[in-house]
Amino acid sequence: MHDMANQVVDLLNGLIWGKVLIWLLVGCGLYFTARLGLIQFRHFGHIFSVLRGSRQSDAAGISSFQALCTSLAARVGTGNVAGVAVAITLGGPGAIFWMWMIALVGMATAFVEATLAQLFKTRDVRGQFRGGPAYYMERGLGARWMGVLFSIFLIIAFGFVFNSVQANTISGALIGAFGLDWGTLSIAGSPVQVAALAIGALLVLLTGLIIFGGLRSIARFSELAVPFMAAAYLLLALVLILLNLDQLPGILVLIVKSAFGLHEAAAGGIGAAIMNGVKRGLFSNEAGMGSAPNVAAAATPYPPHPASQGYVQMAGVFIDTILICTASAAIILLAGPQAGEGIGLVQNALTSQVGGWGQYFLALIILFFAFTSIVANYSYAESCLVFLEHNHASGLLLFRLLVLAMVMFGALASLPFVWNLADVSMGLMAITNLVAILLLSGLAIRLARDYNEQRKRGQLPTFDASRHPDIQARLEPGIWDKRSA
Repeated sequence: MHDMANQVVDLLNGLIWGKVLIWLLVGCGLYFTARLGLIQFRHFGHIFSVLRGSRQSDAAGISSFQALCTSLAARVGTGNVAGVAVAITLGGPGAIFWMWMIALVGMATAFVEATLAQLFKTRDVRGQFRGGPAYYMERGLGARWMGVLFSIFLIIAFGFVFNSVQANTISGALIGAFGLDWGTLSIAGSPVQVAALAIGALLVLLTGLIIFGGLRSIARFSELAVPFMAAAYLLLALVLILLNLDQLPGILVLIVKSAFGLHEAAAGGIGAAIMNGVKRGLFSNEAGMGSAPNVAAAATPYPPHPASQGYVQMAGVFIDTILICTASAAIILLAGPQAGEGIGLVQNALTSQVGGWGQYFLALIILFFAFTSIVANYSYAESCLVFLEHNHASGLLLFRLLVLAMVMFGALASLPFVWNLADVSMGLMAITNLVAILLLSGLAIRLARDYNEQRKRGQLPTFDASRHPDIQARLEPGIWDKRSA
């Protein structure tokens, strides 16, 4: 029975990811890039202008910078380390080129979904902003059933299973790097490592302290942790690049040649390079998945216009893939051929460059990457639970306890079947979101035009819903009145 379930899940994964989702994501990215007039390239500098004013917030929303850090906390996980290693192993160095390409195209998709999330956000019972794909499906498309489906898919994938996998990664990385062997216990007839149990208990305690503080607590934690962890990892990669500067031109040529099947290092050829680069890039930056818009909607944007949050979330895709994934690629490729796979390959590459302390550094980086993902993933799932439950207190408490239970379970057990199941759930979630943003793309394009026309007139872009009666009719009253912007 278990083998049959595995076969069904594998079949669904192959169909969703191999036949439908990758091409849908790429197609949407190219479509939005064209419709928005290459916005991610023409307005690249403006992204950083928006980020300079992103610290502002109010009683109803977190700051745009906090929203960016929280979305990065979820995006930047083990996929930025192990995922890059897998892409290079299966697709050759050329896979990195296609990761770059899918990130650049995905920036336009991220703009659209974040802008729509901002536009259709609501206030919860505490007066704080909530929103995301489920909300723009209900208000923008008038299809609550679609929002319910999306929410269920996201809660399964991000709320439960991915958090178990992140906890499992933390446990394995710490035990492996520091050689933690404290013996075993028998729990329910199964042997459990004492070290894994201790790590799981600590993760549950730390996660509980943050998630019971609500979205603002998660945002404050992300605002502090994410810049630190990203800067530490990027700094190490930069040092390695500077130490091996003479190799850099050759590495870049190798990546480009391998991307087009012009080098023997292309592993399975151009097809393998494209498929692995695109798939791992999409897993990493999440553009179009419908995850990041859940926190993008919670921000009080500056300038006070939905499109400004679109620019902020474009920065998230750029930082995740173009900077952090490239850092992992540099560590692997500059070290030359190494044994191992996944995180083990990165660990061996780093150790060969900097010595034994590299494995401890990487274990701590993985701890930060994976733990921040747990916290941010929870915040996404909470927004969807609020959509389903309308902020029912007992339901929220039960959900938090279940999340903590899954964190403990993940620290103790390997979950290959459940991981595959989560891939199916995330794939269905992404397909649902992509259909919705395609149907609503005209609104996002109008908002981008409105924002940039105001910029050209030398004005601070401000969204006044009363100037767009057809849109205003679908918004929660008072959210986008000019006087409250």
